[in-house]
Parts: sequence; C-alpha cells; structure tokens
Amino acid sequence: MPSTLYSAAIDLGATSGRVILGAWSKNKLTLTEAHRFPNVFRSLKTHDYWEIGTLWHEVQVGLRKAAALLPRGAKLASVGVDTWGVDYVLLNDAGRLVFPVHAYRDARTQAGLGHLANTRAALERIYAATGIPNVFYNTSLQLEEVVASCPAVADLATRCLFLPDYLNYLLSGRMENELTIASTSQLLDVHDTDWSRPTLDHFHIPPQWFSRPVLAGTKLGRVKHLPELAGTQVIAVPGHDTACAYDAMPASPDGDDLYLSSGTWSLVGFESDKPLLGPEALKAKIANERIGDGRYRPLTNVFGLWLLEGIMKDFSSRPENDKAWSALIAAAEKLPAPAPLDLSDPAFANPPSMKGAIDAQLKKRKLPVPKNLAAYTRLICHSLGQGHAKAMQAFERMSGRRFRRILMVGGGSKNRLLCQATADAAGIPVISFNLEGTAVGNLASQLIALGAVKDLATFRAHLAATLKQKAYAPKTAR
Repeated sequence: MPSTLYSAAIDLGATSGRVILGAWSKNKLTLTEAHRFPNVFRSLKTHDYWEIGTLWHEVQVGLRKAAALLPRGAKLASVGVDTWGVDYVLLNDAGRLVFPVHAYRDARTQAGLGHLANTRAALERIYAATGIPNVFYNTSLQLEEVVASCPAVADLATRCLFLPDYLNYLLSGRMENELTIASTSQLLDVHDTDWSRPTLDHFHIPPQWFSRPVLAGTKLGRVKHLPELAGTQVIAVPGHDTACAYDAMPASPDGDDLYLSSGTWSLVGFESDKPLLGPEALKAKIANERIGDGRYRPLTNVFGLWLLEGIMKDFSSRPENDKAWSALIAAAEKLPAPAPLDLSDPAFANPPSMKGAIDAQLKKRKLPVPKNLAAYTRLICHSLGQGHAKAMQAFERMSGRRFRRILMVGGGSKNRLLCQATADAAGIPVISFNLEGTAVGNLASQLIALGAVKDLATFRAHLAATLKQKAYAPKTAR
C-alpha cells in the first residue's frame, strides 16, 4: 500500500454538491475540495424534479479535477457517493430512466400522507414493521403516488435505485441498493437488512424493483468510461449523508455519547444495537435509520437554525461576516434566558415572516416580545438548547441509557451561545467539532474497505487526535 492513499468523496446535498479529495497518510486525513457546484430542483407546472443529468455532469467534472490534483504518478484508489435521503430513480433492464426524477419536496404525497395518518391501525403496523414515522417525503409515499397516477410504470420499470445507488451504477455499471439510504425509505424491514414485503404490498410497490441492500464498504467494481480514473474502485459508502456525518463523530466506544448535527434542522440521535420502537417512539416520530454496518441510528428532528435564518430576513442589520456574527452572539449572551419557544409549533415550518410567527406565539402565551435582533437570537438559541435537552431526555427514557456527552457538528457547532445553551439545558458537556462530517464519514468507509484502516472505532480514534474541538461545561451538572 502506498505511503499516501488518495480517495474521492462525492457528497451531494439538496442545495449544493461537492467532490472532496482525501489523502490518508500516517493515520491522518487531509481534505481538499476539488469541485463545488449548486444543486436545485425545478418546477414543471405543479411538480418538482431534480436535474439528474446536470448532477452527473458535475460529478464527472469534480472527479476529473480531483484526479488532476494528484501528485505525479499517484492514482485515485477509490470513490464513494453519499446524498440526501429518500429520492430515487426508476430504471429498466438496460439502465435507462423510465420516469422523471421527482424531488422530495413535491407536494404529490400529501393525499397519501393524510390517508395513512388517519388510519391508526395501518400507521402503527407500518411503524412496527419499518421503524420509520409517517413523513411527507418518505419514498413509500412517493412510490405509492407514482404507481397510482401512472400505472404503466409498473411494467416499464424493473429497478428502483436511490440517488447514491444510481450514481454508483453510472460509475461502476453495477446496480445495488445500499443499506443506510434504503433505511430512509419507510420500506426496509426494521428487524432485518431486507425489504418489508407487507409494507411494499401496503403501498402497492412492486417488490422486484429492489435487491437486498448491501452493507457499506462493499466494492462495486472499477470506474467505467472515465479514463482519468482507470483502475479506481467504486465503494458503496453509507449512501445517506447523515449516516456519513455520524460515522465521522469521534465517539466514545462506551456508547454513552449523544450525537447532534446542527444545521437548518437539529438532528439528534445515537448508535444502538437495536431499534427504538413502541407507541412513545411513534408519537415522538423516532426514525430508526441504519448505520453502514447494519446497526441502528435512532434519530429525531428538532427545529434548528432555520429559526435563526428566518429571523435574519426580518432585520436589515443581518451580520455579513464572522466579526459581525461574533458581535451579535456577544450581545445576545449578555441577556437573561427567556421562557423558551414551543418548537412543536407548525407555524415555524415556512412562515412568510419568522418574526411574525414567533411574536404570535409569544403574544398568545402572554409573554414579552424581544426588542431587537440580539434578543431574538438569545430566545432562539435558548429554545433550541431546551429542544435538544428534551430530545435527549426522551431518548434516555425510551432506551434506558444515560448519556454523558453531546457531540455537536454542523453550522451550530460554531455558535457558542447555542452550544452553551444546549449544555446548560441538558446538564452534560457539549463537545463541538470543526469537522466536514459527511465527506469525512464517506472517506472513512472507503479507507476501511481498502484495508488502510482496521475499523470505524480505529478511524475515530485517529481522527479525534487531530480534530479541533471545544468543550462547553454545563453551569449546573445534572
């Protein structure tokens, strides 16, 4: 094995994509961004679609740029793909698209969403079978709508691949479903690594569209049709970007860490050998998604920095650089903690004015309205901290665990007020990391598959030794 091993991570998000070149040498991972590009869905009449041809073009551009960054004589050992969850393509035997690629925000699932929500027995049965709650973007509801509105598709399509699976196919020529991305669909058997036949039948989805999912780390073959990547191995990494981000967390092997990926949403969860099921988990909308090795990642979504992003639109004094942000946080830190917002309020989902939505809730509860941007920032960070703590407490109650630390990555990990508010509310330390989580987790899976690293625990130990981190101690320990 060469002294430096080079791999490429294709990391696609719903608003942007990138190709990251990773160099592994002396147990240290160095990242170089080879290519970044915007991603957006387009509306045609009443439906929304991804520009899948543009995505594939940009991926190829990025891989060529990554190859061009290599030192003379070096080769790209491998490539892996992760994307957002649930979205898919339908193909025929020749690998040809037989249906447009819908975007998950398309409103076509609303009828199915409401029908399932109002059928309690079916809702409970599907949650017990799949461990995934009823959410508008689920692949189950998307495919149900396709089959109902375009019945001929059942004869035209022979395979359903999720977006990372499809890009893996374009790269390697091999069609496989990968486990972590499959687990976002509400179609996978929560007690197995195969599909839930009763659930497929419930949504009238042809079972032959899927193959038994492979585990992350499976080698799919060499890259085809790109001369610059001749000999490069395509590896099925955790296809879901959140699974990659969690793999990058330098967690304790004792399993007593809670994970918090803080961005537009706060994704709170932990790793487990068994799923978290039952009436309370269903009510809390706990999603039992999978880790690349087949274990579980019980997860809940809390309204995140979407609130802070929204409130900025109502103020002309929005901070435009790090210095201005630091000044805003400093001003907010000087204010006392107010009564927290009720984050379950659906008015926060996509209001015309976030300030208006917040003010309306506070007035309804007969609470004072913040006087300026700093006061709104204090209120939002305090409320998110409380929301994170409530999620932790619910997980402890349902799982019987007791968490000792919260590991925090994402944009919120740079917000010291939010980190401290979370530590204070939870009563345990918050450790924030400056970490490119999805790309790092993607590359970690490749390195393990190539034999450069023994396992994920070993990779995490090496990573922890090089990461910049900051600890926030709670003002009052629990």
